[in-house]
Amino acid sequence: MAQVILENIYKSFSSRGGEPAPKTVAAEPLLAPIDKSSVAVKDSARRSHATSVLRAINLTIEDGEFMVLVGPSGCGKSTLLRLIAGLEELTGGNIYVGDRLVNNLAPKERDIAMVFQNYALYPHMTVYENLAFGLRRTKLGSRESGVRNGELEGRRQEEGNERSTQNLKLITQNSSPHTSHLTPHTSLPVWAENLLIETTRKLPKGLRFRSARERSIDQQVRSVAQILQIEPLLHRLPKQLSGGQKQRVALGRAMARNPQVFLMDEPLSNLDAKLRAETRSQIVKLQRQLGTTTIYVTHDQTEAMTMGDRIAVMNAGQIQQIASPLELYNHPANRFVAEFIGSPPMNFLPVQFKAPLLITHSQFRLTLPEAWETALKPYDGQTLTLGIRPEHLNIGAAAPKNLPVQVELVEALGSETYLAVRFVGASDETALLQARIEPDRAIKLGEELWLSISADKIHFFDQTTGQAIVPRN
Repeated sequence: MAQVILENIYKSFSSRGGEPAPKTVAAEPLLAPIDKSSVAVKDSARRSHATSVLRAINLTIEDGEFMVLVGPSGCGKSTLLRLIAGLEELTGGNIYVGDRLVNNLAPKERDIAMVFQNYALYPHMTVYENLAFGLRRTKLGSRESGVRNGELEGRRQEEGNERSTQNLKLITQNSSPHTSHLTPHTSLPVWAENLLIETTRKLPKGLRFRSARERSIDQQVRSVAQILQIEPLLHRLPKQLSGGQKQRVALGRAMARNPQVFLMDEPLSNLDAKLRAETRSQIVKLQRQLGTTTIYVTHDQTEAMTMGDRIAVMNAGQIQQIASPLELYNHPANRFVAEFIGSPPMNFLPVQFKAPLLITHSQFRLTLPEAWETALKPYDGQTLTLGIRPEHLNIGAAAPKNLPVQVELVEALGSETYLAVRFVGASDETALLQARIEPDRAIKLGEELWLSISADKIHFFDQTTGQAIVPRN
């Protein structure tokens, strides 16, 4: 697990004509796993004459937490994920992984595993090889370059060095049906071990050389395949898999490496609705089992609400609010969050406020609960934005405090019914509202109703800034 801290992060892309595109790092299908401590982004500065994509991002993800970044397309959430992964360069500031400054570290050195929207599976490799690929790279670790150099050096020594000749004889003896039973303590040069792995990979299974490292990889691959229930798929190619199966393989490849942080960039967007719901619950269950810190990007607020321990709502390159799903729903920080979180979205109406507790609209008048008196006192005589969710509008009796509406659309979903209604006699779009009612009430198109507002569920927003006005107890 890892605590991830993003502090004051900025990202800009050049917008001046003739300038080269900003440097990015090509995405690998599987990134190396973030360290067990923390990631911090510090001391950022904006570039002049550039398009700002991210501005003053401050976010802390706790150890083992499932954090969801949600927002409309183009808000910067995927760019933020790529900055953490090392696939984009910061405009300014520093990224820390634990106690390490990682601004200049390659993605594979950050102890992160990333799952992409398009799965990014190697088409020529079986499911097994796709799962094992990242493990083989990370198992070598910092020895990888040394292995290559050692292999070349060993081939030179083979021609004239008696000791290397003896090693090759030992290797030849070991490349037999008994090779797979070599113990972890079998002494072979690294270059020779890797040479044997490559040269015997296409031989019948019993004749392949399998080092202790390969046996460990095999155990990890099969363990992950069992958890994800993809064992029957291990010998298939990606083209032989369904969309849901491909996504499970992509998740398995990330899991197999046991990273400190999972990064997931809209991994379910290519799946149909039923499969998306099933895979969504699988991801949450796996994350709970593994306890791995996870940062998940989506534009779907339903995914965000059902998956995240906390949600960071983003818009126009900035974080609007960070809170638990229910906190966002019940106490949105501003009008954008109120409208984005919740389906259908919140209804908004302009109202006049008159102290101490009266609000008026051309269609209704309502006296507010006393909890609003202090908070709304500075707004006496001003226009406010009233927010009310569809589920907090109820069919009521004719009364000055209720809303006279005419039904324009009925959506009966079985468990609930949604109405699109308009104020009686109104024609402008701002007069269109949505309400959720009990499914056993039969409603006809064109029917006129009176809707009552649940006074304890009302929200108010500053007409100028859009910030929420909070009642004081």
